[in-house]
Amino acid sequence: MLKNIILLALLFLFSCSEKKTEADLIVHNAIIYSVDSSFTIYKAMAIKDGKILELNSEIEILKKYSSHQVIDAKGKSVFPGFTDAHCHFTGFATDMWKCNVTGTKSFEEVISKIIDYSKNAPMTWIYGRGWDQNDWENKEFPNKNELDRLFPDRPVFLKRVDGHAALVNQKALDLTGVNANTKIEGGLIEIKNGKLTGILLDNAMDLVDLKIPIINDSLAKHYYQKAQEICFALGLTQVHDCGVTEHTINLIDEAQKSGNLKMKIFALLSDDSTYYEPWLKKGIYKTDRLTVGGFKIYSDGALGSRGACLLESYNDKENWKGFLLTDKKRLHKIADQLINSPFQFCTHAIGDSANRYMLKLYASVLKGKNNHRWRIEHAQVLNPEDFYMFEKYDIFPSVQPTHATSDMYWAEARLGKERVKTAYAYKQLLKVSGRIALGTDFPVEDISPLKTFFAAVARQDSNGFPANGFQKENALSREETLKGMTIWAAHASFEENEKGSLEKNKLADFIILDTDLMKCNLKEILKTKVLATYINGEKVFSIN
Repeated sequence: MLKNIILLALLFLFSCSEKKTEADLIVHNAIIYSVDSSFTIYKAMAIKDGKILELNSEIEILKKYSSHQVIDAKGKSVFPGFTDAHCHFTGFATDMWKCNVTGTKSFEEVISKIIDYSKNAPMTWIYGRGWDQNDWENKEFPNKNELDRLFPDRPVFLKRVDGHAALVNQKALDLTGVNANTKIEGGLIEIKNGKLTGILLDNAMDLVDLKIPIINDSLAKHYYQKAQEICFALGLTQVHDCGVTEHTINLIDEAQKSGNLKMKIFALLSDDSTYYEPWLKKGIYKTDRLTVGGFKIYSDGALGSRGACLLESYNDKENWKGFLLTDKKRLHKIADQLINSPFQFCTHAIGDSANRYMLKLYASVLKGKNNHRWRIEHAQVLNPEDFYMFEKYDIFPSVQPTHATSDMYWAEARLGKERVKTAYAYKQLLKVSGRIALGTDFPVEDISPLKTFFAAVARQDSNGFPANGFQKENALSREETLKGMTIWAAHASFEENEKGSLEKNKLADFIILDTDLMKCNLKEILKTKVLATYINGEKVFSIN
């Protein structure tokens, strides 16, 4: 109370003594983590025209600036808006019409959800997303027999949580012409005892998935807005949307320019052979909320579905090493095309073989120190001999901490005791690269950046398991984690001069939390609430 009285008295004196600069917004009585180069903490800031005018002490800001909009943060912590450096925002949005089977504990539970969904499904196709056999008592892939019995005349497509495997029924196979004689590179059509099981891995999924009707554009834009509401409530102000089509880019652009989509998006184009030449001619596309700055390429599949490409056989599947999804000649061609362009080469690489191949490919064209910021997305399983290439060739690791805490229950079964030691090695990657971008890969993982923060620092699941953390030597500090979700994520998209930290002349993208993530007990991180989210100084979410 005394502090407030003194502050009011000072404000009165200041108002009488000198003319103030008008700001659109003043935030004071806050703990503002600027995440600048010195990791400076301020008490107040002034904002005008979407940018930060100044950060300083509370007395200095209130002395120099006035505004019709003044926020007393009541001692709460303020952070730069979080960036998810690897996700599938538009895919998450347009998945909203599908049946969510994430977190199911058995195939029977999946079936139950699909039956309920089928009664009011918006399309003839029954589409589900999110199952993970590693969460079931029976950890083998399911087969299509029950789907064939329940839906003999209706096609069913059920995508695994990682997006690298699917289960389909016979009707779906018949409609799309997939049979035991169908050939596909970079994928697998599973056959047991001479019969299709309905399991399709990686590129084989596209034989069916790409023939399923898509929702119309107006509905897609509606779902984009729904998705951004979820993001804003969790403190996300920007996402790196990985692997999107030109059509999706156009929809994003239209929705943003109409004012309905306020989320900032750094988009990576999908690997479509028709995209490279025209995009390389016209260059980076950039508006105040959208940047199209690179290409997302898949080198291999996922560890959970055994599609990740390993140097040696899987520990739990003899004589099986997974496979590359993209032809090596094509990968080299893409590298040759992008090396003389401003676009980034961003490659999904999970297995140690895929990571080694892509690191060496990058090295062959980057040739040494550079500022291309080509990225390895996931960098999940690495051979100890390959880490040095991140430093030597300035290759940027973009990782997802909740992958570690989701996979830790079965990762050793896939990799064995020795190979798992250099999997999910985020601290080691940071040491060699100097920067690391953090994301979630949502909808593969939970969308919450607070879970990203907790997983990176504690290396535990939400129940506090394991007690000492999973391979705790690769945990990140709180400061490193915050940087990975803010300024380093901005570096990963060449946007560090305009966002990622709270500094003078940078965009006023910030969040107010009810908990100080830098000081609180670890257990409090997951209980943290976002009180408000601001983009360009505009409030886009408030808990009140």
